[in-house]
Amino acid sequence: MVADYTGADLFVDALEQYGVEHVFGNPGTTELPVMDALSRSELEYVLGLHEDIAVGMAAGYASTRRYHSHHDDSVMPAGVVNLHITPGLAHGLGNTYGAEFAGAPLVITAGNHERDFRHEEPLLHGDLLELVDQFTKWSDEVLSVDALPTMLRRAFRVALTPPTGPVFLGLPVDVMQEVTAPDAIEPLGPVPNGGGGDPTQLDRAADLLVDADEPVLVVGDGIARSGTDAVEAAVAFAEAAGARVHAEILGCEVNFPTEHPQWVSHLPPSESLVREAMDTDTVVFAGCSTHTTVSSHEGDLVDADTTCIHLSDDAWELGKNQPADAAVVGDPGLVLEGLADRLDDRLDAATRQERLAAVQAFEDSFGARLWATSEDETPAGDTRASKADLVDTIGSVAPDAFIVGEGITSKYPLLIRSSLAPEGLLSNKGGGLGYGLPASVGAALAESTREEPRDVLGFIGDGSYLYYPQAVYSAARYDLDLTVVVADNRNYRILKDNTQALFGGTDADHDYVGMDFDPPVDLVASAESHGATAERAETPDDIAPALERALDRDGPSVVDVLVHD
Repeated sequence: MVADYTGADLFVDALEQYGVEHVFGNPGTTELPVMDALSRSELEYVLGLHEDIAVGMAAGYASTRRYHSHHDDSVMPAGVVNLHITPGLAHGLGNTYGAEFAGAPLVITAGNHERDFRHEEPLLHGDLLELVDQFTKWSDEVLSVDALPTMLRRAFRVALTPPTGPVFLGLPVDVMQEVTAPDAIEPLGPVPNGGGGDPTQLDRAADLLVDADEPVLVVGDGIARSGTDAVEAAVAFAEAAGARVHAEILGCEVNFPTEHPQWVSHLPPSESLVREAMDTDTVVFAGCSTHTTVSSHEGDLVDADTTCIHLSDDAWELGKNQPADAAVVGDPGLVLEGLADRLDDRLDAATRQERLAAVQAFEDSFGARLWATSEDETPAGDTRASKADLVDTIGSVAPDAFIVGEGITSKYPLLIRSSLAPEGLLSNKGGGLGYGLPASVGAALAESTREEPRDVLGFIGDGSYLYYPQAVYSAARYDLDLTVVVADNRNYRILKDNTQALFGGTDADHDYVGMDFDPPVDLVASAESHGATAERAETPDDIAPALERALDRDGPSVVDVLVHD
């Protein structure tokens, strides 16, 4: 007997037609129609041992595949996740939040009870849309198989259209079992970019930049998400404008080559340093979304009389925290290209050279002081490495690795001390712990689909690692080449730093509660129990050989590096 063609079959076939290759998830009973259809498809199901791991893997995969799609139009960058009804969706919300901040194009789905059964409030019932809507671009539930083709097509288009981000579809068991036909699948169609921007606003921005004295360009992660062409456009704009360049606070991708002479720094979430960097007459915010401090700041980060020019494919970000004297909605790369062309024609060489001299003078002063913040003095008798030691060794041993990071207090030593190339870094932009390790697994899976995959290096703090150490199981299960370096200071150092910032004093003045891992977790044994090879580096001299061995091995390897604060 020939089985009926169902909504679940259509769902899976549509994924294949759209170019999807992997589905991430952790299954349950309400997802069985989809799991059954997957068993007859060419799609690979990627199991996470927790729903938030599945979402994090999908997000790292999608962000990495987006980079690939900039060079190969055949690559589908969207990540697809299938979660288990209400508790499963609730478990996945942490990294859905992270994916929203990362702009990761995700299509998140979850099964649900039959429509005519929910009034009995069965086990696992709940309002899926109420849970997830605040973290997505669009969320809905498919209540008829006839609506499934359109809603699935819409989900992909909304996720992929800039500004990109996660969407959610609820898939009830009975809808997935309803009979339909394969010819009901709707073509995805072309996905537009943000466009080149309003010419009137572009001209207005160019006028303001011509009149500026010392313009500053703040690059946000919207540039990297638009592609390497957008990074090149940022360089062309900076050169045409004679602008000093910084990355936005909490920048998590490479939006400008860090070896360029006009590059100064990633900006840390320090009010004093940010105010100093923004103390100029004209600032251009390009593709920014997180340019503010973590805690409340006492004064304005940008003076009220500063001329502000905002460029983004997300209208919400234009003039959000600072009034905009010019605002351009469009693809950041195309907008910057248009501005560079205008400035090439209108800004004389002498003015440009004066501005470049000011850039160098600022970098000589500011850069040296920022570099000093990346170094920790080794306590007397302490044999552990500093975070600077660790970062410098990674740069020496693995200069071309694709780094996927989540180290809260080790992040800025990495950003300040490393030479970073476009498409060479992804990091946790949302701030909630538990994103980086699953994302690094997803990135390794994405790289494994290429003919010449890059080395993927997860650079993860121990507090972050301990949220989801079982993410390593997925890397082992699918035999992924992934090296995870854990910056292990055995405490939540960021909370201690924030305690001092809030209340004053030093470590000696505070009895920290719940901030130390004492006794410590054996990360090597944990990693080995999940199928990885692992070793510990206890001194600075141990790091390089341990990292070299890890990179040379096939499959996942974890290097637990003890570091001091």
